[in-house]
Amino acid sequence: MKNSEIWIAFYTILVREIRRFTRIWPQTLLPPAITMSLYFAIFGNFIGDRIGLMDGFSYMQFIVPGLIMMSVITNSYSNVSSSFFSAKFQHSIQELLVSPTPNWVVLMGYVLGGVARGLCVGFIVTLLSLFFTQLSIENLFITVLVIFLTAVMFSLGGFVNGIYAQSFDDVSIVPTFILTPLTYLGGVFYSISLLPDFWQGFSLLNPVLYMVNAFRYGILGVSDINVYWALVMVLVFIVVFFWYGLYLLNRGQGIRS
Repeated sequence: MKNSEIWIAFYTILVREIRRFTRIWPQTLLPPAITMSLYFAIFGNFIGDRIGLMDGFSYMQFIVPGLIMMSVITNSYSNVSSSFFSAKFQHSIQELLVSPTPNWVVLMGYVLGGVARGLCVGFIVTLLSLFFTQLSIENLFITVLVIFLTAVMFSLGGFVNGIYAQSFDDVSIVPTFILTPLTYLGGVFYSISLLPDFWQGFSLLNPVLYMVNAFRYGILGVSDINVYWALVMVLVFIVVFFWYGLYLLNRGQGIRS
């Protein structure tokens, strides 16, 4: 294919993915906004006053970056996993794969569609948080870079999940039993400095901890971990997930059976 044709194919897939979640916004954009508003109200206002300061900030200010990141992670992941599995279920993905469109273009189209939804939800949650507290971004470059790379990483993870999924139940297994525990234990609601030494070391095995803290550093300027190490780790995960997803796509895993 010519470069212009490759661009048209990529643009078409991306626009379709964006229109997919914007067309049904009451199901894709509204629920996370309501859920995060409840988190802000319950944990930030009702409980936060009793907790007091966390790393020199009010508890509401402390949890806002983590809740924004949590919404980006879950929505980026679920968008791609559900969209790609639906294409498999409807047998429409075969029509795309037999076309001259390179598989990496298909992968990038789906992934950036997931990134778009994750960033949209993250932006909405950020706006909602301003009704509950004041935020000032400490490092804009780190903030934007971390949230974008995190959305890319979990969109790629959702793509791999969509490839392996054999039923709609399989699509929800990873978010329910893996993503949710990792997110809640990833420093969203607390600083790991409050934990005993053993559990601090154990928490360092959680990759979500690095993303949440790097994003918190970009907004508040505080972090429990080395931010640059967190960026390196996210980039490594992106490279691994990208090549593995492309490998599965080229192999026709779960598609040609």
